[in-house]
Amino acid sequence: MDLDTFVYTASHDLKAPITNIEGLLSELLQELPPPTRVGEVSHILALMQDSVDRFKLTIGHLTSSGARSRRTSRTMAASAVALAAIVRDVRLDLAPLLARTAGQLTVEVQDCATLTFSEKNLRSVVYNLLSNALKYHHPARVPRVSIRCRAQEQYWALEVQDNGLGVPLSPERPLFALFQRFHTHVEGSGVGLYMVKKMLENAGGRIEVQSQLGVGSTFTAYFRR
Repeated sequence: MDLDTFVYTASHDLKAPITNIEGLLSELLQELPPPTRVGEVSHILALMQDSVDRFKLTIGHLTSSGARSRRTSRTMAASAVALAAIVRDVRLDLAPLLARTAGQLTVEVQDCATLTFSEKNLRSVVYNLLSNALKYHHPARVPRVSIRCRAQEQYWALEVQDNGLGVPLSPERPLFALFQRFHTHVEGSGVGLYMVKKMLENAGGRIEVQSQLGVGSTFTAYFRR
C-alpha cells in the first residue's frame, strides 16, 4: 500500500470508529452515577480518554504528513539547496529543546555545500533526525549530537550521531515501519522516520541506521549527487 492510499484509509476508515468510541465514552460518563466517577473507575475512564486523544493525534499527524508529502511532490521540484542554511534554521527551531535537555550539537557539513533535493523535504529530514536525537536522550548523561556530511560514491551521506537511548534493531521490528516506536515515554506518533525514508527513497536515496541499546544511534541519510 502506498502512502497516499494509506492516508486515505486512515482518514476515512480510522477516524470514524475512534470518533464513535469517543462519543460512547462521553455517554458512558454521563450515565454513570456520581459515586462511580471517583477512585479506580475515574482513573480508568481518564486512561481511556487519553488513549482516544493520542490515537486522534496520531491520525492527525499522519494525515498532515501525507498531505504535505503529496503537495510537495506535485509542486516542489528538486533544486540545489544550501545544507548549512537548512541546519541553521532547524537548530533555531530546536533551541527550546536544546535548552531544556542541555543538549550539545556539533555541526560539520562544510563538505556538502549543496544537496539536490526538495528544500521542504530536506528540512523535514534534518528536523526529524535532529529532534529525535534530542528527544530520545539518555537520562544519565548530557545529550551530545553531531551532524556531518561527506561524499560517498554517488551519494552525499548526511550522518546524525547521538549518545542517546539507542534501539534494539531486529528484522522483526523494522525501525522505519509506520507507527513503529521503541520508547513510548516521549510523545510521538511513529510517523516521522517512515516519512523520512519515503522522501529519500522517492528521490533515489536511502537511510540506514546503526544503534546500540543504551549507547546511542547513528542515522545516515543518502542523497543522490
